[in-house]
Amino acid sequence: MSPMGLCFLLFISVLVCYWVPAGCYANGKVSEVCGSMKPHHRVPGQTTQSPYHLGTNTTTFSPRDHIQVTLSGTSYFEGFLLQARDAAGQGSVTTAGTFTLTNLKKTQLLTCNEQKGSAVSHTSDARQTEVVVIWNAPADAPTQVQFFVTVVAHYNVFWVKLPGPVIYQHGVTPKPPQSDTTPPPVQPTTTPSILPGPFTSEGCGQSKSCLLDPPGCDPTDPHCFFLSMATEEPDKMAVIFELSGPAEGYVAFALSWDTWMGNDDVYMCINDEGGISVSAALVSGRTHPEDESQSGLSSVSWRLADGVIQCRFSRPVKMSDQEPARFDLNQEYFLFVASGRAQHGEVWKHSQQPLISTHRKHITGPPEVLRGSRGPTIMKMHGALMLLAWMLTGSVGTFIASFYKPDWPNHTLLGQKVWFQVHRGLMMLTVTLTLVAFFLPFFYRKGWSKHAGVHPYLGCCVLTLSLIQPILAAIRPSPDSHRRSIFNWGHWGVGSVTEIMAVAAMFLGIRQSSLLLPQPWATHVLIGYVAWLASFRVFLLMYTHLYTKKLSGSDDQQAILSDQSEHSRWGSFIKPLILAALALGNSGLLMALLSSIAEI
Repeated sequence: MSPMGLCFLLFISVLVCYWVPAGCYANGKVSEVCGSMKPHHRVPGQTTQSPYHLGTNTTTFSPRDHIQVTLSGTSYFEGFLLQARDAAGQGSVTTAGTFTLTNLKKTQLLTCNEQKGSAVSHTSDARQTEVVVIWNAPADAPTQVQFFVTVVAHYNVFWVKLPGPVIYQHGVTPKPPQSDTTPPPVQPTTTPSILPGPFTSEGCGQSKSCLLDPPGCDPTDPHCFFLSMATEEPDKMAVIFELSGPAEGYVAFALSWDTWMGNDDVYMCINDEGGISVSAALVSGRTHPEDESQSGLSSVSWRLADGVIQCRFSRPVKMSDQEPARFDLNQEYFLFVASGRAQHGEVWKHSQQPLISTHRKHITGPPEVLRGSRGPTIMKMHGALMLLAWMLTGSVGTFIASFYKPDWPNHTLLGQKVWFQVHRGLMMLTVTLTLVAFFLPFFYRKGWSKHAGVHPYLGCCVLTLSLIQPILAAIRPSPDSHRRSIFNWGHWGVGSVTEIMAVAAMFLGIRQSSLLLPQPWATHVLIGYVAWLASFRVFLLMYTHLYTKKLSGSDDQQAILSDQSEHSRWGSFIKPLILAALALGNSGLLMALLSSIAEI
């Protein structure tokens, strides 16, 4: 198969894989928590009264009996984990018996303690209000069995190991079951209050340090990201932080030793269905925050209004030994500000590249107005070089090869026809720019990006085909060879596919989180570029077709010579103007995108 075909198949297969869901986090396969029955949701379980009930159709049983167990509730739940345990186990995790399902679509069996079918869970996060299963008493059943269930209403609202009914073998005197669960400790929290009014950027650079995006924006604007910090007077033993951003989801900031995510001290303001939670966490690597808590935070207050979420809190400069290992604020750090989607208190990956301060800031240092950028310089270079290659040099180079071969027949440049030399020069420059730009993201990411979707695969195809083109050109047959037409069609086909893939990669590239250009403005600019280029191609194709038809339909030798003379004048004056207009238009659209890259 040809290289072009391989790249096309790669593109299609990657595109299909990209759109297929990668897997569900709510699939109920939670055998690893059989012992604790506690979900790994990074928030503590509820300690209030549960709205759910676990019941059986009998209070006594015999070995090998089949007992109906029903989980029901006055409100929906999205997940659950149900087990039967030896009620006299004195704290040991000993499952008893197995289960049989009555609804294979919504429930599934799990293996706990190496015993198949000893637990039941959900198959998806589809909401339900009742689950009915059958418990099968084993031949060596314990004398008393108690059922336990963990129920998840949604991600951050769940009840762990709710005790259910105890059933006894016939003839056994009921005894109070041994406690199989220790109530979760109630963690001390800081009760947040409502801000009396919105905070503003007043005092930035004078009484507090501020980081704003865009620069000079108003924190009451939903499109403004704002972070400020000021030491508390008079003892300067604590720092007051203010954070604001779009209300949908969460807004967070981090203290970091470098400009890379990982090993950072993070503070989050999360919109949880109209209520605001403020917490601190640690991030190790490119992962979700860990060890979330309000420990160490005080004077917490928030405001949610007019599409803006605002949070204010205080934190000691130095944490005590009993507090979590938060960063010492009497140090210099890079500041990160990020936002993204949140659902039921769970934060998702930030929707765009975080805003990163241009230099380290001494948190307790003098007030200043900080500058930040969302676009790493190396990624800005990648985008700029790729746009230059395929919006100007590559575009103009292929246009010349398509429509300017017959022009300037008596003019040469370095021993070759003018059109060929200009085409070859522009395309070699395009390949060079593409090659340089291709490797920049690898230097930035230190490897392959797992979150860039189809874009990097398209880039690989574009680079591969770009390198193949000059190799094919170097071994092309002579002009009088019968294989020259095959080469011409192949060269044109590979070039056309390369240009189409490059344009597709540009459309995807301007939406990458590491170089997110203003939307939908940037997309409209690219659409304008495609329409601009297509209009010139259609115009010259129509002219060439009409001229050839007119020339072939004329039997008058004098008329043919006249038409050729007219075509010569057209090629000498009008077509160079069209080429100049195309190049200038492409340059203008290119400059518009480059200016937006510079402002990120």
